[in-house]
Amino acid sequence: MSLILALLVVAVSVPLVPVLTRLLGRQAGWALGGGLLLAVGVLVHAGAGTRTVSETVSWMPTVDVALRLRLDGLSMLFAVLVLGIGAVIMVYSTSYLTDRRPTGFYTLMTGFAAAMLLLVLADDLVVLWVAWELTTVCSYLLIARSGPTAGPPATRTLLVTVAGGLSLLGAVALVAARTGTTDLTAALAHPAWAADAAFGTTVAVLVAVAAMTKAAQFPFHAWLADAMVAPAPVSAYLHAAAMVKAGIYLLMLFAGAASHAPVWPVLLVTVGLLTAVMGALFALQRHDMKELLAYSTVSQLGLLVAVIGIGTTEAMLAASVHIAAHALFKSAAFMHVGLMERRTGTRDLRRLRGLARSMPWAAAMITLAVASMAGIVPTLGFISKEMIFEAMLDAPAAPAIGWLVALVAAAGAVLTVAYSARVILTLLPGPAPEVRPWRPTASMSAAISLTALAGTVFGVAGWLLADLVRGAAAATAGTTLSEIGGVYLWHGFGGPLMLSVLAIAAGVLLTVWRGHTDRLLDRALFPGSGVRAVQSLHDNTIAFGRRVGALTRNDAPAAHMAAPVVLLGLAGLGVVAGWPGAPPTLRPHAIDVGLLVVMMVGIVTVVRARVRLTAVIATGVVGFSVAMWFFVLGASDVALTQLLVEILTVVIMVLVLRRMRPRFAAVGTRRSVLAAAAALAAGTTATLATLAFTGHRSLSPAGEHFIREAQTLTGGTNIVNTILVDFRALDTFGELVVVAVAAMAVSALLTAHPAVGGTSEPQVDNPLSDPQRNAVFLTVLDRFLVPLMLLGSLYALLRGHTAPGGGFIAALLGTCALALAYLSASSARTRMLQRPFLAIAGAGILVAVGTGALGLFDGSFLRPLHAEVLGVKLTTALVFDVGVYLAVFGVILAALRLLGAASTDTPGRRPPTPPHQPHTDTRADARQTEGATP
Repeated sequence: MSLILALLVVAVSVPLVPVLTRLLGRQAGWALGGGLLLAVGVLVHAGAGTRTVSETVSWMPTVDVALRLRLDGLSMLFAVLVLGIGAVIMVYSTSYLTDRRPTGFYTLMTGFAAAMLLLVLADDLVVLWVAWELTTVCSYLLIARSGPTAGPPATRTLLVTVAGGLSLLGAVALVAARTGTTDLTAALAHPAWAADAAFGTTVAVLVAVAAMTKAAQFPFHAWLADAMVAPAPVSAYLHAAAMVKAGIYLLMLFAGAASHAPVWPVLLVTVGLLTAVMGALFALQRHDMKELLAYSTVSQLGLLVAVIGIGTTEAMLAASVHIAAHALFKSAAFMHVGLMERRTGTRDLRRLRGLARSMPWAAAMITLAVASMAGIVPTLGFISKEMIFEAMLDAPAAPAIGWLVALVAAAGAVLTVAYSARVILTLLPGPAPEVRPWRPTASMSAAISLTALAGTVFGVAGWLLADLVRGAAAATAGTTLSEIGGVYLWHGFGGPLMLSVLAIAAGVLLTVWRGHTDRLLDRALFPGSGVRAVQSLHDNTIAFGRRVGALTRNDAPAAHMAAPVVLLGLAGLGVVAGWPGAPPTLRPHAIDVGLLVVMMVGIVTVVRARVRLTAVIATGVVGFSVAMWFFVLGASDVALTQLLVEILTVVIMVLVLRRMRPRFAAVGTRRSVLAAAAALAAGTTATLATLAFTGHRSLSPAGEHFIREAQTLTGGTNIVNTILVDFRALDTFGELVVVAVAAMAVSALLTAHPAVGGTSEPQVDNPLSDPQRNAVFLTVLDRFLVPLMLLGSLYALLRGHTAPGGGFIAALLGTCALALAYLSASSARTRMLQRPFLAIAGAGILVAVGTGALGLFDGSFLRPLHAEVLGVKLTTALVFDVGVYLAVFGVILAALRLLGAASTDTPGRRPPTPPHQPHTDTRADARQTEGATP
């Protein structure tokens, strides 16, 4: 299980980040980098001798989805780069970061490393797509947290990369449907790629589009430079060495199968060469070194896409070597930008001179990195450039086409030398900016030196890297190592060397004549801008949505209820019309009649109420009556849930009413008549539909299976609970996520826009208007009831598998205790509510995920594990129920805490005290103003 172990080493580092940053602060990067290197060691040991290793953990066997992992030459190359460069970036960050506890940064960076490792090891189509989307999310969050101006660039980046994710999802769905499997290796070897031209072409285009969005190819190139608002470590890792490589990895992974489609090489070579030249031109136009390097990355990735499109074994070897070279020199260059910002305070090329004298070691290292980027002897970049030219000249097409492709690539190389030289110009003598001491940036210099020197060492001694890149080429081309050439510094005289020499010479001339070049490039080379195009698409999409929404937008509840009422009525009438017999005669009992009368009284009271609080109380009466009816019918779990929900609903509705006027607005007679008619029609329709649907069929086969097998398969006798936490735990897990998101939404809404309490209604001075005197009974009672209710909550949680109860009911009971404590407290700031509700809800999700992961040991995610200890039956379903408890508890606590505070008492806001007056309870003031005491 070496691959699982390597993945776990990186994944477990993510939840450990808060602990490490608390203990080590910024220096936690050393420990996290060590964890990434440990994972490299595990993978190298697993793949020793260029072996192919496969491991599988069952996930969802019924749909043939599993955690399939595969380590071959291609995944080994990308895994070593992702983890190795990631470790270097972690070390670099220990000096670069300024936060004392950069928990968020390290968490997202480590999470991104885990997602990328899962991506390159995935041997299942669904797992591949999930990992792809995880890298998108991590990238977005890392950009968005970079500063107050990072929101729009992060959103634009997300739009482009999510579009690519949707394209990949389409490809995954097509491949799985056509080949009949989600096993990636089996799907790529399926004969349908060669036999079905329509299938092969469609999937090839979808995969190419997905890869080009991540690899920043035209016309999706703008996001990469836009994302440079992120700090240097993020740019060095995600947008130079890792995330953009996800697109390159995808192209190489699908290259063998997709090459059966004639459009594949044409699309890749054309778009790649266009991007290579365009990106290099844009780089020459930039004076900000970070922007220059961003467009340089676009250009280099275009060259990679083009050579992958060639498709030969030599081309795949050239691509593999250039992937390694690019990761080394570009990460070093981006890290150098961060070092310059720290020591000089600028990255403007026009203001940087004399750095060779003021920063000699950094100048030497950036020279090595830039030399590799420009393809100068004896760096690894020179070797990869030679190999790319050679692969293009030997392309399986007419010699003229090969030379045309190579000449276009050489034109891009000319521009590469020119913009690389502009970085070197900063080292020449001149008025150097003031340089800060180097000691605080020692680990930054060490990280830059490691990657820059590696690019030169591997150039001189290519054999050190040969097995790694040759294995990747063999895996991509579907050949053996014996058929793959070597990695040599000297390739002899020929076309590739001639193109290299011409590119260097022409690039030097462009640098010498940079005055003329700048005047020529000091203009818009293309109409419009990629960034503006993406922003325009974003704005127009939102505007179009508003226009479409305006067609049916209506704040009246009746308008929204009309559609479901009509549809439900039509469905009910259709069922009744096709029913051969009449519904069975109902024989009401006395208790049914009594409950029905109580419900009718409550409904009439709601309809006639003119005060909002009266309507809420009457609505509660109706809800409690329904709960009692459930008890009578024997649905204990449903009745308990209904009862507790009604209690909490009344409390929360009263808290909402504190922000509203006490009385309803006056309504005209015509509107009242129409509303009554609509209500009667809706009630009649709902009744007929319910009778039709419930009496039309017997118990479903699934229901019979649950009743028959629940106790045997789960050990539980409460069928409702076993369905929720055993049989259909995945549905419940999805609901937990929705609940946690609801807690976040409540927090965001009420924190950003605190409700305004108080009305212009006249105050009435009577005992009921004073919450202190009005709550004496509750104040005495809560001392005994709150602890008892919390114990009852725990009891309901533990007994849920065999008797009415469970995580949801227990959480409702626990939060009812909190509601009682709140109502009896003298202030909204009662200690009982001062709990981190978002952390509690999030902990529920983590517990549920952890329990689901335990199920993998028995072959499927979320499968409950059972054991018996000292005669007591234990099950992981109980732990999953704890997750349900925490998630529900968190969202209701959020509502109580945030709605229970007045606008001036919102968490995080200190309530103001009126001048020359003692501080009073804002909650009491709000209730007094509205004349309503819950």
